[in-house]
Amino acid sequence: MLSFLLILTGCSKEKAVETLKDESQQETVVPESIEEVTGNLKVHFINVGQADSILIENGENRMLIDAGNNGDANLVVNYLKSQGINELDYVIGTHPHEDHIGGLDAVINTFDIGKVYMPKVTHTSKTFKDVITAIKNKGLKITNPVVGSKIALGDAQGVILAPNSKEYKDYNNYSIVLKLTYGNTSFLFTGDAEDLSEEEMMNNGLDLSADVLKLGHHGSHSSTTLEFLNKVNPTYAVIMTETGNDYGHPHKETMDKLKNKNIPVYRTDENGNIIATSDGKEITFNVNPGDYSYGRESKSEETSTNKSSESNIFTAKAESNEEKTYTDKNGKGLIKGNINSKGEKIYHMPNGAYYKKVEAEMLFNTEKEAKEAGFRKSKK
Repeated sequence: MLSFLLILTGCSKEKAVETLKDESQQETVVPESIEEVTGNLKVHFINVGQADSILIENGENRMLIDAGNNGDANLVVNYLKSQGINELDYVIGTHPHEDHIGGLDAVINTFDIGKVYMPKVTHTSKTFKDVITAIKNKGLKITNPVVGSKIALGDAQGVILAPNSKEYKDYNNYSIVLKLTYGNTSFLFTGDAEDLSEEEMMNNGLDLSADVLKLGHHGSHSSTTLEFLNKVNPTYAVIMTETGNDYGHPHKETMDKLKNKNIPVYRTDENGNIIATSDGKEITFNVNPGDYSYGRESKSEETSTNKSSESNIFTAKAESNEEKTYTDKNGKGLIKGNINSKGEKIYHMPNGAYYKKVEAEMLFNTEKEAKEAGFRKSKK
């Protein structure tokens, strides 16, 4: 059965995009994990700088999780072609931020695509609109993630673990989290899921254990809580980030947790393209682990956001000024929400008089989001 999801596009028009109802998405359920496997599972963490793009192969079966920034489109397409790929069984856009779905339209336009997974949330950016247009033009449908539903990729068995709520204030928490098991080995792919999503997964009693953890949100302090890390208990960690990025990723707090637990960390800023290969019993990497160095302590991240905000504001056409999007190049909201000494909830625009002096307790992409959260606009 089909339902319709209203999509707000960058052209300020509403379009109906067909999506599958939740119950029909359960059709992907497959048998439980297969311990006896043949051949290898290869996981390519493609170096797309401060962004995510992950190719997974088992025999003739292929999956792509995210496709980097808009500027990475050719890089991702060429990388897939260099692997002899003509068809992708699954494409997952973890969440609508540009550094995850930026190159997805080019991938969809170039290759034969089986099934597209995206969370049930819309974005007003041109990037999001381009992806939706590519999906529609190809005659594809969007499958929304349902926690517990399973995806078969050859002998590898995937299960969706997040998102666990219908609405979030932060787009990152809409991230599709996938655990993939191959024989006796397993991988956990977390998109940009923040601590809130991690807590939901733990509270729901989901099996989070995995040999390889792709850390959430490029190693930010806002993901990978110690409790979550203990639940996953990975043998290896992977961080997808770029040297000298504006956010100081990965953050000191995250790297300290990995170091204290002696978890080897593979990172695209130091290792370039990372390929993990599993034979169902052991996992090997094509490169040596990186170190535990970090960009900067998280306290100064806000300073970095302030410093970079003026030159990195990206807006999209919208129905009204209240829906105009203010994000940096990685899709992070730039409107600051702050609660003053009187308990008043006030939001500050990037060109506001007090913007640089205010510490953000929440960040919003649009004024509409800020008002819906109970904040009023600063008078200056």
